Amino acid sequence: MSPNSTTMSVNVTSGRPLFYINGFSNMLYANYYFIFLSVVYVLTILANAFLMLIICVEQSLHNPKYVAVFHLAVVDTCCSTVVIPNLIQTFIFNSQFIVFEACLANMFFVHFFNGLQSLSLVLLAYDRFIAICFPLHYHTISTNTRMTVIIVAIWLIFSVLLLVLVLLVSRLSFCKSTVIDSYFCDHGPVYKLACNDTSANYIFSVVLIALFLILPVVLIILSYACILFELYKMTSREGKRKALKTCTSHLILVAILFIPILVTYTTAMVSGIHPNARILNNSLSATIPPLLNPIIYTLKTEEIMESIKKLFKRNKIVQVKS
Repeated sequence: MSPNSTTMSVNVTSGRPLFYINGFSNMLYANYYFIFLSVVYVLTILANAFLMLIICVEQSLHNPKYVAVFHLAVVDTCCSTVVIPNLIQTFIFNSQFIVFEACLANMFFVHFFNGLQSLSLVLLAYDRFIAICFPLHYHTISTNTRMTVIIVAIWLIFSVLLLVLVLLVSRLSFCKSTVIDSYFCDHGPVYKLACNDTSANYIFSVVLIALFLILPVVLIILSYACILFELYKMTSREGKRKALKTCTSHLILVAILFIPILVTYTTAMVSGIHPNARILNNSLSATIPPLLNPIIYTLKTEEIMESIKKLFKRNKIVQVKS
């Protein structure tokens, strides 16, 4: 069965459209890209699992900062899992047709975990802001319980908002093309295919982009502006260096996640972007940060490196005794 460029078949029994995900169909050497993503996925799972294991095992890492880091590792694992296996199954095994309900579920989970990535980085910025600007009150303001409550609240609020986004799509009618120009059931390409009024979908999507892409960037910038102001007041160079060192890994993660997304959005708005370039950039933005985040946090964070050394020393002692 092959897709028609203008109109797709409709599921007669349910009256629901049968979507066709067109993402990588016209892209040269796409199979090599899928092999690359398969390797990325395996490495992502291993790297994040290792980071989560270190945090669980090492008692010294049981603090609010590493509750947030652990949460980021969970989100990265989930984000990679909802994107890569599904993408490979869709395009390598020619499963590009997707029923309406499955499309909505795919839309929810991909956007949910992608959005949680940016919110996780805001949590880490909040932790650094409290630690550097209010060092004497850090342990009373930021606790494991409070960090956990914030994380649970974020999951609940964000899931409700995304559920509304998906429900707004479910009310649409699709009487023309149902070919989705993306690598998954992307909200924008899907709702633009509808025949009836999509103004509510557009407005709500803009609100969500403002809340979960633009606002996180603004909050992170403001937190680091306060941190830099606090560092400027410090007289000790060593104190400044140590404080900045604790922020390095987080700033790298922020750059890796937000710069490609903002460049893609800006280019699309200002001069337009080729669909293949947009799809490639978006898929890389969803799959590369989850791989790099645990690696950067492991290599650039002194506490984690020390914990790894302790773990290996314990294993050596156990092996010697046995």
